Amino acid sequence: MNAVQAARPGFVNRNRTAVSLLFLMNGFIVGCWAPKIPEFAERLQLSKFELGLMILVFGIGSLTLMPIAGAQIARHGSRRVAQVSAVCLLPILLALTLATHVVTGAISLFLFGGFIGAMDVAMNANAVAVEKSMRRAIMSSCHAFWSLGGLIGAGLGGLVIAKFGVLGHAQVATVLAVIFLGIAWTMILADPPHPDEKKEKVRLPFVPLPWLLGLMALFSMVPEGAVLDWGALYLRQELGASVALSGFGFAAFSLTMAIMRFAGDLVRDRLGGVKTLRICTLFAIAGMLLAAFAPDAEVAIIGFALCGVGISNMVPIAFSAAGNIPGLKAGIGLSVVTTMGYSGMLVAPSAIGFVAEHIGFGVVFMALPLLLVVVLLLSNLARYADGISGGGH
Repeated sequence: MNAVQAARPGFVNRNRTAVSLLFLMNGFIVGCWAPKIPEFAERLQLSKFELGLMILVFGIGSLTLMPIAGAQIARHGSRRVAQVSAVCLLPILLALTLATHVVTGAISLFLFGGFIGAMDVAMNANAVAVEKSMRRAIMSSCHAFWSLGGLIGAGLGGLVIAKFGVLGHAQVATVLAVIFLGIAWTMILADPPHPDEKKEKVRLPFVPLPWLLGLMALFSMVPEGAVLDWGALYLRQELGASVALSGFGFAAFSLTMAIMRFAGDLVRDRLGGVKTLRICTLFAIAGMLLAAFAPDAEVAIIGFALCGVGISNMVPIAFSAAGNIPGLKAGIGLSVVTTMGYSGMLVAPSAIGFVAEHIGFGVVFMALPLLLVVVLLLSNLARYADGISGGGH
């Protein structure tokens, strides 16, 4: 326990810096992948349908390794799992760049999704441990660092690819990721293992509330996954953007998302969960429609930026509400909502590829606001989020 007690309450300390760097690194690597997608599809000669299948492999990798990471955290603590998964993640961008065959591409994507997901679980668990040690909420700002990493990765990605080529880009990105991890390494909070945490597993709840909140998280995260996986391709193929410009779709989305996540707790304290969620959802709908009907890439990028403003705090509010359902253990509600939410971000974008093959991405982006309208209809459930802090991607 003394490792946890070693962190003194305060606004910033070594442990908080370290876990923020882990979120930054994870988001950065995901952001670096976004502008590489069009070139990856070209190199392996993938149709939109086949690229959709590849992105499904990424999602399957994540959903496979996430529960394994959870079990390892219970056995070894989150620090060890975060370190191991981060180290395994480092060479993956190079592997994706050097893949010349569909099989090697698929294996690389499975491992990419797996280690991103495993690290995600571990760094979230570590953030919870740091929150406890500092006795203050830090989760929203941690997720803001994830968005900031995505912004840096996607924003610089297109420019670096245009200047140094895809291999040069992968090498630069890998070196930067090593630096982030190297700085964080010794400062990561060594939380104790939780050997009996798994015994807490009880059967799935039969009350509808966690499932409805899960639906909210799912429908909030599908558009996020769509922008990440398909934004660059939409800008490049349907709106004629250059390689450098196509990386800015996810970058703009990440920028506004990061800014709003840093502000999210203050906004929610002022307005309450329900009103905040409703305003955010309206921003997301407007942004997605602007991107869908955009006459050119620049207008679409503004649409993605507006969408980022909206989606930024929709997921954290759903997660917070899940951890605060009356009469239900926080872990049970959260496990339902996080699994449903993450599956939306990881698996649903592959379905978008199948549909876009036949009708184009513009039409898909027109349809996504319908999911957000459902979130708006369920927004009254966000009242459970008031009085508790939480976070999500």
